[in-house]
Amino acid sequence: MTASSSKNRPEPDPILVDIAEYVTGYTIESPLAFETARHCLVDSLGCGLLALRYPECTKHLGPVISGTHVSNGARVPGQQFELDPVLAAFNISCLIRWLDYNDTWLAAEWGHPSDNLGSILATADFLSRRNVAEGRPPLMMRDVLTFMIKAYEIQGVLALENSLNRVGLDHVLFVKIASTAVVTKMLGGGTDEIINAVSNAFIDGGNLRVYRHAPNTGSRKSWAAGDAASRAVWLALTAMKGEMGYNSAMSVPKWGFYDVLFNGQPFIRSRPYGTYVMENILFKISFPAEFHAQTAVECAFKLNSKIKDRLDEIETITITTHESAIRIIDKTGPLNNPADRDHCLQYMVAVGLIYGELTADHYEDIIAREPLIDTLREKMVVEESPAYSKDYLDPQKRSIANALQIRFVDGSTTEKVAVEYPIGHRRRRNEGIPLLEEKFVSNLASRFPAKRVEAIADLCFDHKRLEAATVNEFMQMFVI
Repeated sequence: MTASSSKNRPEPDPILVDIAEYVTGYTIESPLAFETARHCLVDSLGCGLLALRYPECTKHLGPVISGTHVSNGARVPGQQFELDPVLAAFNISCLIRWLDYNDTWLAAEWGHPSDNLGSILATADFLSRRNVAEGRPPLMMRDVLTFMIKAYEIQGVLALENSLNRVGLDHVLFVKIASTAVVTKMLGGGTDEIINAVSNAFIDGGNLRVYRHAPNTGSRKSWAAGDAASRAVWLALTAMKGEMGYNSAMSVPKWGFYDVLFNGQPFIRSRPYGTYVMENILFKISFPAEFHAQTAVECAFKLNSKIKDRLDEIETITITTHESAIRIIDKTGPLNNPADRDHCLQYMVAVGLIYGELTADHYEDIIAREPLIDTLREKMVVEESPAYSKDYLDPQKRSIANALQIRFVDGSTTEKVAVEYPIGHRRRRNEGIPLLEEKFVSNLASRFPAKRVEAIADLCFDHKRLEAATVNEFMQMFVI
């Protein structure tokens, strides 16, 4: 590089500016967004508490060096750890994501915006405890909800038309981008610091999706969000120390993100950042399952009572689905671990047909050894409905449709059972929210005594009280 060219730094890439200006300048006025953010918060924390039942998850938790304690550090729900915010972000997002039971966003790139909650909660708790120790006011839970809405929006809007999975990258890259932006703001950063931090987040590149697909499916998919959340906090802290950014990190020829990792194509953004994503988020309410299969499992539950005594008479099971499900969770052959099974459309449908329910325990080895599951899997035929694929991407519908029909050896068939919108969809909110609250209380009870469960639930179900609570006092309620 010549001396003259080295002085001609370009203006920041538009994508970096747009994110920074949204985080610093957009005022959220949507009551629906705040109300939905509260549901996302409590559901995510409940999922994290339930994950504490599983040793494969808990082995990842705590300080890197056993016994390390950070004075006024960030807390981890259901534990006694006090950690620096980088490590606490990993712990919290790892817990939330472990069971594949937290909220979901489906678009050209799918993902789980509540993955950002680890970075937001860890930073908010750390800042609040530090502020109190120094005689300054802590953050409020309304602040947490605000930063959640903005992180969800950044991740979800980027995902609408920009498919990372088609170039082999994992969706947690968008978690890292969103979390880096909002955490930098939480730490006191302005547009310049956010641009610097986010440019470095993109320069990191993205995880390969190898751990989400056969024959390498494994548990990293359950802690990848924690990895992204913790990296985001680190990048934000570094930017706040004055570390430089890279204005054309996306667009510079040959070396930039677009040329190196996105086939030379710039990201598309056809709608402005606002509150759209939070308002339309998808909840996993009734069972933990990769979201493209949620309606298929609902279909299986509906058929269970009609066919449970005829399982040995089944000739074929036809699953009609959408293109994204076929690309991601249509699996045949051996399934090697729970991470493999909860991303197999056929496995989830088989469990639903046999048991009439699906829990995290159904992915464990003790259930997977049931030979009937694989017998039914071998009889399944998966086919695409072009209409389902079209409606999946339609912004006015955003359906996740599946249908099941069973044919028996005597030539008879069941009705074709179809479910277009899962119970966690915005179109089924009135039906879903009471069940979401029941799920939260049940998950609280997996970790806390009855009086604590009641106190937490009373606070979390009262929107005004929750918004007015301090972050440090809220997090204290979740310390075991």
